[in-house]
Amino acid sequence: MFQPKNKIIIITAPSGAGKTSITHFLLKKFPQLAFSISAATRKRRENETEGKDYYFMAEEEFNQKIQHNEFVEWEMVYEGKKYGTLKSELERIWNNQQVPVLDIDVKGAIHVQQQFPDTTLSIFVDPPSVDELKRRLSSRGTETEESLQQRINKASYEISFKHHFTAIILNDNLERACQQAQQVVQQFLES
Repeated sequence: MFQPKNKIIIITAPSGAGKTSITHFLLKKFPQLAFSISAATRKRRENETEGKDYYFMAEEEFNQKIQHNEFVEWEMVYEGKKYGTLKSELERIWNNQQVPVLDIDVKGAIHVQQQFPDTTLSIFVDPPSVDELKRRLSSRGTETEESLQQRINKASYEISFKHHFTAIILNDNLERACQQAQQVVQQFLES
């Protein structure tokens, strides 16, 4: 029988590797999964919805939640921009008899795995190359030259941690990467 309590699925990758596309695919395939909404201190983008894409918070509110130990993990992902997974968000999903899917950065993913070592599936989405990553990020049209370089430098660092995760999926073909992720998740849910 399916037991969601304390199971967690983490999808992690450098920015632009395709983790969000794979996350959306998995959420459509498996009704027992639910998206874990992260908290963020950055400004909301035009296409984002409060309480659906992120819980957007002022720095002060975020820091209060840190002091009150309300996060499973949090990181300053980019200078002045903090992201985190609220304990209350995981509880909300578990209470709904579902498994939370965390679409989070590499450091945060390692922290969650350390706290839930026996009940976490972690998938690292590996880009085909740093050059391809740069091309993907550039084509979004959301990056300045400086922020693009920041993301590329960070990506090279993050890729060095890929062997810390349960599964590594190369995203050189999104359809194939989604199929591989589906197989890994299916096995985890049945275990």
